[in-house]
Amino acid sequence: MRFARLDRLLQRLWQRLQQTLQQTLQQTLWQRLWPRLWQRLWQMLQMRRLRRGIVLLGLLGAAILGALLWQRWQLTPLALPTQAEILITSSQNEPIQPIPLQVALDANKVHLGEKLFADSRLSADDRVSCLSCHRLDQGGADRQVRSLGAHGIPTQVNTPTVFNVAYNFWFSWNGKFETLEAQIEALAKSVMGMPWEQIVSKLQQLPDYVQSFGVLYTDGITLPNVIDAIAIYQRSLITPNSRFDQFLRGDYTALTVEEKEGYRLFKSYGCVSCHQGINVGGNLLQKFGEIGDYFVDRGNITPADYGRYQVTGSENDRFVFRVPSLRNVEITPPYFHDGSAKTLEDAIAIMAKYQLGHSLSPQHIRRIERFLNTLTGETPRSAS
Repeated sequence: MRFARLDRLLQRLWQRLQQTLQQTLQQTLWQRLWPRLWQRLWQMLQMRRLRRGIVLLGLLGAAILGALLWQRWQLTPLALPTQAEILITSSQNEPIQPIPLQVALDANKVHLGEKLFADSRLSADDRVSCLSCHRLDQGGADRQVRSLGAHGIPTQVNTPTVFNVAYNFWFSWNGKFETLEAQIEALAKSVMGMPWEQIVSKLQQLPDYVQSFGVLYTDGITLPNVIDAIAIYQRSLITPNSRFDQFLRGDYTALTVEEKEGYRLFKSYGCVSCHQGINVGGNLLQKFGEIGDYFVDRGNITPADYGRYQVTGSENDRFVFRVPSLRNVEITPPYFHDGSAKTLEDAIAIMAKYQLGHSLSPQHIRRIERFLNTLTGETPRSAS
């Protein structure tokens, strides 16, 4: 009688466990393999009446633990946690750091650099300036798939933002340059359509520039001085005090619960392994397509798609690019070096698929997007 009752109890537990795991796993593997496996296990237990209670309890615990781990690995949409559950105790422990509220730069050189930045006379056709592609009212970019340089020649890659370049470790999409000055020097011929010697010669004929450089630089208008002034101005283009930076500094009301949950997902999925630091990127080189082959799926591969391979010639650098900053990403579409992602939601889904191997739910994409929108900071003011 005692064993009969135990049999009925164990059978009910066994059936309930099967139902629970079936609802959790929902995989064809369950449908094809588990029923036969579990039937065989039950038959084996019938032969060991005295041990089966202990064995089944152990099996029950292990199966429940496995189901819970599977559920966590799947990262199925969960209810939003309460505000208290996702507060951070100190920004120093976070992978992302706030932008300084101000930077110490020579104001006169910033002013001169701004003037050069906006001067179309630095281009071969006197029609294009640095500001043409890096507009302050459009997030430091121009929101075009390809920008037009001198004589209407399109760039090979999408124009990245000039905002917060002071916090980049690598410059240009293929990471060719390690300093801002080196990048500025290289862009004269490729975008402005005129070598620096001609640009400097043209500036030396303009009285206003002769006077300004004479005051700020002892040797007047030279190539290093022109580049220095432009670089100093670009380093002034920071976007501090975003809502996320306010949150990092201790204002936990700066973000909504959904935005905080988006930040948690951003870290949980692994996005933060590449997008971290003050600039939320800009400090690493990474292959585009770590998990899947983005370029095969997209098709029409061009030399610009080879990334850092164009710099080093090493096969290890094929399709390797500088990780872009996500600061102000809300206002700088389209995305990626090829400008192929028209919306931020598209960019998140593509990155999750090809870099992390995840297919995100629309809910998770939306929450991560909400977090990324909080990285939009204050637009730099004109130095004039």
